[in-house]
Amino acid sequence: MSVDARGPRRIGVNLLWLVPGVVGGSEEYTTRLLRGLAEARPSDLRLTLFALAPFVDAHPDLAAAYPTVTTRIDGHRKAERVAYEATWLARQAAGHSIDLLHHAGGVVPPGPAVGRIRSALTVHDLQPLVMPENFSATKRRWLATMLPRSVRRAAAVFTPSDPTGAQVVSRLGIDRARVRTVPHGIEPPTPVPPARVADVRARYRLGEQVVLYPAITYAHKDHRTLVAAFARLARSRPEATLVLTGGAGPVEGEVVAAIRSSGVGHQVRRTGRIPADDLRALYAAASVVAVPSRFEGFGAPALEAMAAGVPVVVSDATALPWVVGDAGLKVPPGDVERWCGALARVLDQPTVAATLAAAGRVRAASFTWDRAAGALAAGYRAALDVGETGVR
Repeated sequence: MSVDARGPRRIGVNLLWLVPGVVGGSEEYTTRLLRGLAEARPSDLRLTLFALAPFVDAHPDLAAAYPTVTTRIDGHRKAERVAYEATWLARQAAGHSIDLLHHAGGVVPPGPAVGRIRSALTVHDLQPLVMPENFSATKRRWLATMLPRSVRRAAAVFTPSDPTGAQVVSRLGIDRARVRTVPHGIEPPTPVPPARVADVRARYRLGEQVVLYPAITYAHKDHRTLVAAFARLARSRPEATLVLTGGAGPVEGEVVAAIRSSGVGHQVRRTGRIPADDLRALYAAASVVAVPSRFEGFGAPALEAMAAGVPVVVSDATALPWVVGDAGLKVPPGDVERWCGALARVLDQPTVAATLAAAGRVRAASFTWDRAAGALAAGYRAALDVGETGVR
């Protein structure tokens, strides 16, 4: 796009919420989007990143690609971080003549100074409003106030999927024209060496059939439905293994208890967090990837599985059906019997598994980071054209 008479527009990206290694999938989504935009190099946009002190060490390539202004804080104390967003960030954005400040962490910070700067906002999902029981009382109160206020103030709201955008419109009552989908992307898959797959099979003691679910043990991820469905399967399939990767979340104890009481605990592997190379090899070893989550703003594991050529079974809930399209089996959330049946269908019918795997590869190929970065750039341009229409 050509630069207009005003020259390139200055975009500031508020990353003070991004505590490296702590915020999960939103860190991967945001940083990969920024890499995609750096690769596209739009001539009409100039980005400056405002980040925490650890950001440069965690993402040196982004600090090299963009002017990056860092604070002295590490972001682990939320009250301190919010205060910096309201004061330090506002001063820095004004000093850098920022035309649009993109708050990529879900809320527009409070404070009159930062409120005077035109804003764009990424809302990753509305789970705090839809499933408030999964959050602390303090976080519920904060987000119940800040999310509606933030979307009203933003000139443009970015969401990772169409269903999340539709939920923002219906639940928070904003104009659909102000909401834009900026989807996740996926890197082109690279083959995993057979020796690497064999090593992972041996180290994690995998059987011939592998059901994989990569997810932190949050309540909405609903590991227990999958454990119960797998228990029904495993009693007649001693060669099957359920692998649950991902860090320990708030319901870790409940998931571990469900595994112990399932009667097939010897066929379940609860690995905790594992190296990225191990996860890639587990995808290569998997017979099926199951995503029983009751709520997703996007659903990256389903996309990763499709890109790897692994059949997927997902909950027919929120963004997951949108991500997989016709390339996966969709099951009502929490329905143990139907989850058992869907997994058995993939494990027992090679034709079904092969058809889903092929369709998944085609579906995943449409989710590129180039496409996502283009959507982000278009969203910035729309926000600059529209200006802020909401209350301050």
